[in-house]
Amino acid sequence: MDIAIAYALGSVALVSIVALVGIFFLSLKESSLRKVLTYLVSFAAGALFGDAFFHLLPEAVEKIGFGARLSFGVLGGILFFFIVEKIIHWRHCHFPITKEHTHPFAMMNLIGDVVHNFLDGLIIGASYLVSVPVGIATTAAVILHEIPQEISDFGVLLHGGFSRAKALWYNFMTSLSAFVGAILALVIGVKAGNFEAMIVPIAAGGFIYIAGADLIPELHKEVEAKKSLMQVITIMFGIAVMFALTFLE
Repeated sequence: MDIAIAYALGSVALVSIVALVGIFFLSLKESSLRKVLTYLVSFAAGALFGDAFFHLLPEAVEKIGFGARLSFGVLGGILFFFIVEKIIHWRHCHFPITKEHTHPFAMMNLIGDVVHNFLDGLIIGASYLVSVPVGIATTAAVILHEIPQEISDFGVLLHGGFSRAKALWYNFMTSLSAFVGAILALVIGVKAGNFEAMIVPIAAGGFIYIAGADLIPELHKEVEAKKSLMQVITIMFGIAVMFALTFLE
């Protein structure tokens, strides 16, 4: 259990550091940033799908079997993430803001980030309760998803009137809520021995929702054949990376 705690907190620390990724893109032109982001989003979608189907769901099936309980857990995760988005009006927009696509509610974006990162921490903590390899795979999927998310959030805050320094700082501070989620998962996991069996299917449903409902629609905005093909390739690469991580288990 001590190893799981150390790995979980270390992983959450890495995820929090990703919140500072915006600093590496300050000098990029918007057109160049869009080219990078479309493939980051594609890769993240593949990684999230791969983690759900190669790591989380197989572990859940092993613990509770492939039945109604598992199905309700996955569907519950999908519905839960949908409700969260509805309540806080949070949108996973992974491309930089433009004149045609503005986000005037920077503070609402910050609230959404707090909830988002809390859930990421909860999922990471629960995955380490299953095993260290599953935790590592889930952390990788979260980080790959967070990179384009944090770049987008950085742009939203700049558009909302924040200075570059404040945008980076607030992005980082909201990421710390992941520690709360991870610690909560670990504490509950100690007291409730079957906690991971309950939360892992929900986490899988959440990853499927994020990849399918948030990331894939963003990718459909690109209609050029060559770039669309590259999106397919990077999605497959993300899935392949998650499959390769199964050999750690």
